Amino acid sequence: MTDPANLEFTPDQMQAMGEAVVRRAVAHLAGLADAPSCGDYADIEALCRALREPEPAEGGELGPLLDALFDDWIPRSFGTPGPGYLAYIPGGGVYPAALADFIADTANRYTGIWLGAPALVQLEANALDWMREWMQFPATARGVFTTGGSMAMFNAIACAREIKLGTDIRRGTLYVSSQSHHSITKAAKLAGIAHDRVRTIAVDAQYRMRVDALQAAIAADRAAGLAPFMVFSTAGTTNTGAVDPIDAVADLCAREGLWHHVDGAYGAFFHMVPALRPLLAGLPRADSLTLDPHKGMFLPYGTGALLVRDGEALRALHSSEAGYLPDNQNEFYDPAQYGPDLSRGFPGLRVWLALKLLGANRYRAALAEKRALALWAADAVAGIPGIVIDAPPQLSLFGFHLAHPSLPTLADENAATRALMQRVTARGRVMLTGAQVGERFLGRVCVLSFRTRRAQMEACVEDIAQVAAEILAEAGG
Repeated sequence: MTDPANLEFTPDQMQAMGEAVVRRAVAHLAGLADAPSCGDYADIEALCRALREPEPAEGGELGPLLDALFDDWIPRSFGTPGPGYLAYIPGGGVYPAALADFIADTANRYTGIWLGAPALVQLEANALDWMREWMQFPATARGVFTTGGSMAMFNAIACAREIKLGTDIRRGTLYVSSQSHHSITKAAKLAGIAHDRVRTIAVDAQYRMRVDALQAAIAADRAAGLAPFMVFSTAGTTNTGAVDPIDAVADLCAREGLWHHVDGAYGAFFHMVPALRPLLAGLPRADSLTLDPHKGMFLPYGTGALLVRDGEALRALHSSEAGYLPDNQNEFYDPAQYGPDLSRGFPGLRVWLALKLLGANRYRAALAEKRALALWAADAVAGIPGIVIDAPPQLSLFGFHLAHPSLPTLADENAATRALMQRVTARGRVMLTGAQVGERFLGRVCVLSFRTRRAQMEACVEDIAQVAAEILAEAGG
């Protein structure tokens, strides 16, 4: 008789289940090159309503669940791991990271404190140190892996708030550009900095923060009796890929005594390529830095990181003691002393295993290739009749719009550019998305998937050229 309280599977059952999952996963990856860049969304609302169900009181077989996942549900989504995914900020998901997650989940070791799994925590510390070295941060820097950029921002703001404001939080003002990621304002609110204390700074013609406007805003707040304490600059904005004048912002923050955070979620990993470091001049001077390995390291979503120049400041924010915990120790990295999580899995294994199997030099080559592909594509797209390049690639993202005498108003140009993005995506070879920047809607191409190669960029340029010609012909051009 089956014991209803027994949740174990036999070794043979686990082996068979694991093999079934790997077969389906590998077949899925092998088919990415031929899969549409964006899945079929027809009747997607009806599908989601049909998926609502009561609890499964009794267990079932794995096979039918895998069939539904891989044959129906997974394909009805953005093709984020595919080579034609040039929308938003791509990632990709290298295969060693999937193996790392399987190992981490089956071993199920606790890594919140060093004593729980000392060797495993050291591997995570190694991965953070590699990132610290790529970003040329000092040996005193410390960091922590997060679920993404948003949590890294939150942690950085909390750290800066403690150092610069203490308990006088309400007077504190924080500065972002009009092109900064929206998660900063949300993170600020969570960290106790209300919306009316977040200042939005104008950008220049290249969508980079204006340092003169930043200086004026800081001076105005000081004159009003407020306490400016933190500035965010961006190493690659989501809308246009703009890199703020990080060095100049660092100079200003040093003069004014402000904490300087660099949002490098998209672009910071280009800094690991020595030849590309001039594109991010000043980044190593930051007081803190957001990193998203699920972007520039091509890892699965949910892999973020924070580096803080003064590691002791980050530790002072998070270090705590309890009667049921071992005493804090100082020699080895202890994740719970640098982040808000006590219960946590083993997020650093994704980074560590991918680097151990691929090597940093292959990563550098891949990142350099993505920038080169973006430069080539931007030049090719600029030659398409009707295309105006608004934001040349500062890293690997460029923005543009469709213009022609047959599109006499800004609204007409915006509608045509939106149609261009939608119709190129509908062709299935690449997926593109746009962004509203002020009153202008821009089309975007972002090259950051490790699977994207020259063939996909040629297809992208070809589809943009053909669809642009169709739209202009329809408009009477």
